[in-house]
Amino acid sequence: MTPEQRTEVKELKFKDLKAKNYLFQAIDISILETILCKETSKHIWDSMKTKYQGSTKAKRQQLQSLCSEFETLRMKERESASDYMGRVMTIVNQLRINGDKTADVTVVEKILRSMTSKYDFVVCAIEEANDLDEITLDELESSLRVHEKKFIKHTNEGEQALKATTDGASNRDRGRGRGRGQGRGNSPYQNQE
Repeated sequence: MTPEQRTEVKELKFKDLKAKNYLFQAIDISILETILCKETSKHIWDSMKTKYQGSTKAKRQQLQSLCSEFETLRMKERESASDYMGRVMTIVNQLRINGDKTADVTVVEKILRSMTSKYDFVVCAIEEANDLDEITLDELESSLRVHEKKFIKHTNEGEQALKATTDGASNRDRGRGRGRGQGRGNSPYQNQE
């Protein structure tokens, strides 16, 4: 080897040691023990990549599982719109991390399609008022939250009105049946002999 080549090899080894040092600093101790035997930073990086990203086959299976979960996702009857959006976005983010290119419009359509029946008029209003290709997920969530607050307000008002009605009716009913009732023979509708 020439002196220039030796210098170049020495510099490359130094850069590799520097990269290994950075990797060792960033990796948890329990994981560090599994990669200490790797000789170069490239071997460490490849090992970590395989360990955390998985093989292509594993990624494909993960993606298929997530796609299936996304397709079957439905809003639960007592679930809030925010909670449902959170569940949907968790799956969508996992899909995107694993290489899926799900467009926002697909997610918006899925959410609107899988809401419970109490949101039917809200879904219709959103579809009529907006171009679904243009509406963002944040705008959709905001709109659903506003309508959900109205649901809650009307439900609370309805429950209070129902309670007031039933309380008033039960107070009136308490007055009935007290005192003398109409026993046998006292009915004005009976024929008197």
